[in-house]
Amino acid sequence: MSALYIVATPIGNLKDITLRAIEILGEVDLILAEDTRKTSQLLSKYNISKPLESFHEHNEEKKIDHVLTMLRSGDNIAVVSDAGTPTLSDPGFKLVREVIRNEIKVVPIPGASSILASLVASGLPTDQFTFVGYFPKKVGKQQELLTYIDKALSLKPATIILFESPFRVKKTLSLLTQRFPDKNVVFARELTKVHEEFIRGKVSKVNEMDIKSKGEFTILLR
Repeated sequence: MSALYIVATPIGNLKDITLRAIEILGEVDLILAEDTRKTSQLLSKYNISKPLESFHEHNEEKKIDHVLTMLRSGDNIAVVSDAGTPTLSDPGFKLVREVIRNEIKVVPIPGASSILASLVASGLPTDQFTFVGYFPKKVGKQQELLTYIDKALSLKPATIILFESPFRVKKTLSLLTQRFPDKNVVFARELTKVHEEFIRGKVSKVNEMDIKSKGEFTILLR
């Protein structure tokens, strides 16, 4: 019976991959990769040679019928993102939805996640958390999210987790300072890499720091 495998890959350190993920990637008939060049580096490290096809936000919908045809013919396919667990702020959700609708098996292969890695090392409460994805680029959406976070924290205390790029992190920190100056915040940068860094403190104090605008950021607020 064919299956679509959702395979988590390392978020930085290439050793952070499970034995099962290596096994599955070596067995499937096709690997759908967000960036084939990046995935090729990972496969090369573990001596895996399998057909690769690009699968990203710009071609996901066009690829779905092709993938469904292969699955129906009995092929096994794996989906990987550039880093971490696919479909979390990455392509794959629409494909998974259609595969389920067609009553084809979907198998999660868990592994690295910047959400959990940053949370467990943050020092903030881990019993309840809410992941809100990437901080929006548009001003209106930014204010909507900030209002949502404000209400969420007042109704049910939980650690808020969001992603931000190095190009917008200072602007986002400024907006958080305007709305939540006295909340505790943690900025996790370059997780599992050589220059891994955690910046902790009150939002207003962290806003005064010189934060390096390099590497993807995971921001936690409580």
